[in-house]
Amino acid sequence: MAEEIVNRVANSKLKTFDLEEIYPEGKRVQFDVKNWLFQELILKEKDFRDSVKNHDWSQYKNSFVAIHCSVDAIIPSWAFMLIASELTPFAKKVVIGSLELLETTIYQELLNFVDFNEFANAPVIIKGCANKPIPNSAYAFLIEKLQPIAKSIMFGEACSTVPLYKSKK
Repeated sequence: MAEEIVNRVANSKLKTFDLEEIYPEGKRVQFDVKNWLFQELILKEKDFRDSVKNHDWSQYKNSFVAIHCSVDAIIPSWAFMLIASELTPFAKKVVIGSLELLETTIYQELLNFVDFNEFANAPVIIKGCANKPIPNSAYAFLIEKLQPIAKSIMFGEACSTVPLYKSKK
């Protein structure tokens, strides 16, 4: 008679944390200031302010926006702030920087609202193999939250993990 197959992973105390599960849906947009510069090099205040005033900001509703300049131009801080002030009523999140900085900021904020109590004194696997743009910094933020409470932390999948941390308690 064949032995019953037992799923030891399902029956274990292992807890999995998948950063993709908290990934917020919404369009990611990189807003490039260069398009509003004279010859993509010089910011002329009046022209710049006119461009900001006449732009349809509603198109960024429920989007996550990273404001940046893709050319080597000197842009005063107020210019980025002016754009951010127009985007804020529409966008879910606005940062001045790259899309990676945007994702980093999103995860840093999201992890502050996660209830980590279920991971206390448990062996935890941080799931790898993401299909979404999860920045490496998000994994560091997660370690920062889990390490003080978890029994151990591993990375990967239940069938193949890399040990990262083991409590000395």
